[in-house]
Amino acid sequence: MTKKQINIQFYKTKYAEFILGSYNNKLCLLDYKYRKMRSIIDDKLKKMLNAEFVVQEDDLLNKTKVQIDEYLMGERKVFSIPLLMVGTEFEKSIWNALMDIPYAQTATYSTLINNNQGNTLKSISHANGANSIAIIIPCHRILGEHGDLVGYGGGLPLKLKLLSLEQNLFTL
Repeated sequence: MTKKQINIQFYKTKYAEFILGSYNNKLCLLDYKYRKMRSIIDDKLKKMLNAEFVVQEDDLLNKTKVQIDEYLMGERKVFSIPLLMVGTEFEKSIWNALMDIPYAQTATYSTLINNNQGNTLKSISHANGANSIAIIIPCHRILGEHGDLVGYGGGLPLKLKLLSLEQNLFTL
């Protein structure tokens, strides 16, 4: 079977350096270039899509860069990029729940547990950590039980900046 391709580009902003990926005109990757789980996320995408990364520009990746810039400038609250969530059905259910958290609002892991009966904090936090489409699938909006900052692929300082940006408290 012939391998397909995931078009990727690297994109540096004032906030972070991203790796973007598209597959069949859908965004499957918007993640932090220097994330600790970088190789795990990349390998999972390649395996599940039977595809290889190819550094190549495409219209969807260019549109994504524009919308990310708009978001980081406080000009965009909702994205209009077609997404391809690559994961288990459980992971996709958690990612869809994350997308239901409105801009400038937060939720806790308990909220996700209550909405996904029978799952544990550990299983939900693993699904959250496996998210390969940061910001658009807003895992940065998840806080600990007492409002404390907890794990984030881009690091806790960036998580705080994104939350502050959404509440218009932070200006870069």
